[in-house]
Amino acid sequence: MHLPEIDSPFLVPFDGGFRIGDSSTEPPEKLGRKKCEKRLRSSVAAIRDLQRVLYAQDHHSVLLVFQAMDAAGKDSTIRTVMSGVNPAGCQVVSFKKPTANELDHDFLWRSARELPERGRIGIFNRSYYEEVLVVRVHPEYLGGQNIPGISGTTVDESFWQERMESIRDHEKHLARNGTLILKFFLNVSQDEQKNRFLRRIDRLDKNWKFNAGDLDERKLWPSYMAAYESALSETSRPWAPWFAIPADSKPYMRMTIAGIVAGALGGLGLQYPKLSQGESSRLAEMRGLLEDE
Repeated sequence: MHLPEIDSPFLVPFDGGFRIGDSSTEPPEKLGRKKCEKRLRSSVAAIRDLQRVLYAQDHHSVLLVFQAMDAAGKDSTIRTVMSGVNPAGCQVVSFKKPTANELDHDFLWRSARELPERGRIGIFNRSYYEEVLVVRVHPEYLGGQNIPGISGTTVDESFWQERMESIRDHEKHLARNGTLILKFFLNVSQDEQKNRFLRRIDRLDKNWKFNAGDLDERKLWPSYMAAYESALSETSRPWAPWFAIPADSKPYMRMTIAGIVAGALGGLGLQYPKLSQGESSRLAEMRGLLEDE
């Protein structure tokens, strides 16, 4: 499947030249909350209408991947962007710490089981990319995977390159079989993350979201940024592009992501199924029977 052409300043280039330091966490333009929300509503309505056709046509599936540092706004963005979609045609999967059963399979197995079927939109809140992000920052996690030839916490660069090759091949296979893949890195700054952590502590309705372990991961920010830069550079391809979205402004971030999703869906050329002449004649006959009751 050829991905619809997407014109976005946040598209991660396909040549492996992405540098996270050159990717801004701030919007390139100041639109104001009201204007962002107006554009967001327009895109949400377009996604709603296109999802109905996607479901009816039953030719394509859609996979949206969201990755980010803690407090970047993944949950609220998914909820907002997909607010108009019929729940029957959408599924959200959040990937947490792997179970013992999942660790006994290859690293793509648990996410492959959750892929959306044709006609549906699947959303991965975190994904198989954790295996080249969190696990790369914490190579000790590999100990539980019992991978032949891997022991201790020292892992050659070739290991990560092979994992990203597996991801590229996996995504290309999905795209060839009709899956539209869009991947979003919500690029929040360290300062903004600090502010959001403080709000979680100060607001009673957000206390439950605060995890003391997040502060330990925050100390590893440079290592995480290096892992993200490598992952996005190595796996942004025409059949599965990455978008590095400025995430310090949630209204701008949500508006931008919704616009990309709506544009990509619109580029699929979706159509409601057309009946054959015989089927159309049969409908006319059924109409007559109903009217004669």
